[in-house]
Amino acid sequence: MKTRDKILLSSLELFNELGERNVTTNHIAAYLAISPGNLYYHFRNKSDIIYEIFQEYEKLVDFYLDIPEDRPMTLDDMTFYLESVFDGLWSYRFFHRDLEYLLDRDTRLRSDYREFTNRCLAAISRIFEKLADSGIIEPQPESLRGAMSLNVWLVITNWMAYLKTAHAAKASANLSLHELKQGIYQVLTLEIPYLTPAYRKQVMALREQYRPTMPDQEETREASVN
Repeated sequence: MKTRDKILLSSLELFNELGERNVTTNHIAAYLAISPGNLYYHFRNKSDIIYEIFQEYEKLVDFYLDIPEDRPMTLDDMTFYLESVFDGLWSYRFFHRDLEYLLDRDTRLRSDYREFTNRCLAAISRIFEKLADSGIIEPQPESLRGAMSLNVWLVITNWMAYLKTAHAAKASANLSLHELKQGIYQVLTLEIPYLTPAYRKQVMALREQYRPTMPDQEETREASVN
């Protein structure tokens, strides 16, 4: 693996585990056992590293949300989109954990993230349209699809923040992929009013697989164990 790629991979690992604000370029260089000068040969500063990591994340999500136009959409497709998007959120979790701070520091990142958001909203709206074509949800006017898409996007991008606050006794670095994917339950909940009778039972069963564990339930369980 090239040094540049190692820097990106190690930076992502450190940002995810420690938080971007707690990691300096010196930390990254020490983690890789290279000199700071070697790191600066490839990247001028930490912002450049973050920007390139975001570009990788952006490409990954764009790939996940590539909508097939040559066949009807299925529940398996919908599950794939949800699982994949939350997998990507987990792999790059530092980003949405410190999103506002990161966007305020880098105008390039802020501009690109705005375009990324618009593409994701368009893809989500198209997914709803295809789900309606397949008879899974009721057809909705474009304005309502837009609002539904925005609500889904808000749940996905803010779920990490919710976990940080609702599970305040637990360090964010210790949150699990399983807990993150419980956000899928919330996304599917948003679809309930629009489900057709033919698919309602299947979607509700799928939703139940992601039912979140509430903080008070965790405390009760821990107390019973102790």
